Amino acid sequence: MGALSTDDVAWATTKLHRWDAFVYTVDNNTTMPFHTDRNKGREANAYLTHIIQNYESLHTTVAFVHSHEFGWLRAWHTDAPRHSNVESLNSLNIDFVQRNGYANLRCLPDPGCPDEVRPLREPKDEGKTTEAVFAAAWREIFHNDDVPEVVGVACCAQFAVSKQQILQRTKEEYIRMHAWLMNTQLDDQVVGRVFEYLWHIIFGQESVYCPSLAQCYRDVYGTR
Repeated sequence: MGALSTDDVAWATTKLHRWDAFVYTVDNNTTMPFHTDRNKGREANAYLTHIIQNYESLHTTVAFVHSHEFGWLRAWHTDAPRHSNVESLNSLNIDFVQRNGYANLRCLPDPGCPDEVRPLREPKDEGKTTEAVFAAAWREIFHNDDVPEVVGVACCAQFAVSKQQILQRTKEEYIRMHAWLMNTQLDDQVVGRVFEYLWHIIFGQESVYCPSLAQCYRDVYGTR
């Protein structure tokens, strides 16, 4: 996870039953054991930094989450009782992550599903800032023109991935993604949003990843 030096992230080391915490400070505090080079790109910077720095020694399952423990309003998008990341991670079905390679920790489809981003929409809807830059960002990140017509995934960039799925891409690919994040002139929030709608694709899923609510709860949490 990425966090500010002032964030209380003790929960990540005291309340999670089966996880080792890697907390990356993002606000230029280089005295901490893990940190990003700059505070840019929202959570995507910390996520990519972790993959690059640990590519050869990744854990079998890696969960990428935000620094908030629980509660409305800050953790509104965490799909668990009390909007709790502790509840979410402690109840995660690791077997599904290993089988599928990727699991979005949010099952509620809105916002994001089924078609939040239409990169090739004409005429462009300039009110959809992420959509407006998505096609160009795709070409720069992936070095191809295979821009999907529709991208859909439940928000908000909290997910778990198997080690084997991460290793389907080379370390150099993740370095290239991170370089784009650090060097692009796009607004910081937009950069984070671009990656929010890329993670599931980066980790082997179709451009629209919107399982039914019931199926998602069964798969990801073994409940409901």
